[in-house]
Amino acid sequence: MPKTGKDDHARKDELPSTLQRSEQKAQDTFAKTYDSAMASYGNDESRAARTAFAALKHSYEKVGDHWEAKDEPGPSDQHAEEGVNSRHPTAGGVDANAPKKHLYERARELDIKGRSTMDKEELVRALQKANDAATRRAREG
Repeated sequence: MPKTGKDDHARKDELPSTLQRSEQKAQDTFAKTYDSAMASYGNDESRAARTAFAALKHSYEKVGDHWEAKDEPGPSDQHAEEGVNSRHPTAGGVDANAPKKHLYERARELDIKGRSTMDKEELVRALQKANDAATRRAREG
């Protein structure tokens, strides 16, 4: 997993593939949080990765196979609001707390069929599915 180097930028080849396709600031946010969490949690890689993704999701949302800056920072879903002990599932990088209009626009960008008749929860699920598919395609090819 990532380590920040002498210029404080993450080594791209050590980042998750979705971050490798994202802007430098997103990469640095993840890497710095990961490194700090590794030091704090005694080299628990799984916990450090969860912590780093949680920090990333505060300012970024997953769009297809990469991460883009949110219009407004904040928790991305109810799981993020409640923390590690939440019983709610994560939205997988989708900014489920964004207005329906924003989710609809993201669905339009990803050419999700049937988006005009979907409610907010359906848009979130459809975006998660589209993001996962885009990530799989990017990794395969």
